[in-house]
Amino acid sequence: MKVLIVTGMSGSGKSSVMDVMEDIGYYCIDNIPPNLIPQFMDLCRKSGGGLDKIAVAVDIRTGDMFAEIFRSWQALKSDANVEVKVLFIEANDEVLIKRYKETRRKHPLDEKFNGNMHDAIAYERNQLSQLREIADYYIESSQYSAAQLKEQVKQIFLDNSSDSLIIKVMSFGFKYGVSTESDLVFDVRCLPNPYYVDELRNHTGLEECVQEYVMTSEQSQELFGKLTELIDFLIPLYIREGKSQLVIAFGCTGGKHRSITFAELISAYLVENGYKVQKYHRDITKDKKI
Repeated sequence: MKVLIVTGMSGSGKSSVMDVMEDIGYYCIDNIPPNLIPQFMDLCRKSGGGLDKIAVAVDIRTGDMFAEIFRSWQALKSDANVEVKVLFIEANDEVLIKRYKETRRKHPLDEKFNGNMHDAIAYERNQLSQLREIADYYIESSQYSAAQLKEQVKQIFLDNSSDSLIIKVMSFGFKYGVSTESDLVFDVRCLPNPYYVDELRNHTGLEECVQEYVMTSEQSQELFGKLTELIDFLIPLYIREGKSQLVIAFGCTGGKHRSITFAELISAYLVENGYKVQKYHRDITKDKKI
């Protein structure tokens, strides 16, 4: 079992880090009392639910209980079945104060120090100093945007940053309404339509006969080449921006032939290039004759 303890200064970006960890397959818990961490790990193992990667965020919000983090960390380190790591994230005082002012959020120690942010930050930094010393990973986020911070986390925990992006490729028919969930929508109604070929009408783009008919066209071949070139350009930009899911949709009139053909071929292309892909043909069963 892999356990990541995410901690650090309030306002440094721990929420963004936890978002990334969830996107890449970790079960995430925020603000858990530190003394409950070993018990929760035992519960996960006994449940048999397949929770083998867990990220827990702990910080000064737990008050006096925060001191228990060292004992919990030692307990996990002594467990031969657990690989525990600590990620510590912080930022300089000026940046932390600016972030709290921009978001209009209160620092967790605001009341303790009567609204004096400088004193609250100094106290928190002192309380976290020992934890910083045992950290396996360290990020100073002062100069990072949220997207840049997420990219830093991906570089630490992913062999391939593209693993964090799930690409959903779907087909649909315009006659049933445009896909509203999509990030990229391509209209392929300009291509030869198998619907007007009697022997192909009752087949779909899942079948080779339809795909061959659609892709025999010179326009279809050229469009496919231009689309793969565009997608190759865009995907790294989406990954860099921190996007965890990208939906690419292809639409034709009925959602049975041309759109499915392109969704299938683009999906295969993306898989060949190492991306995680989900396929969905929204309207393939519409108006189906039994």
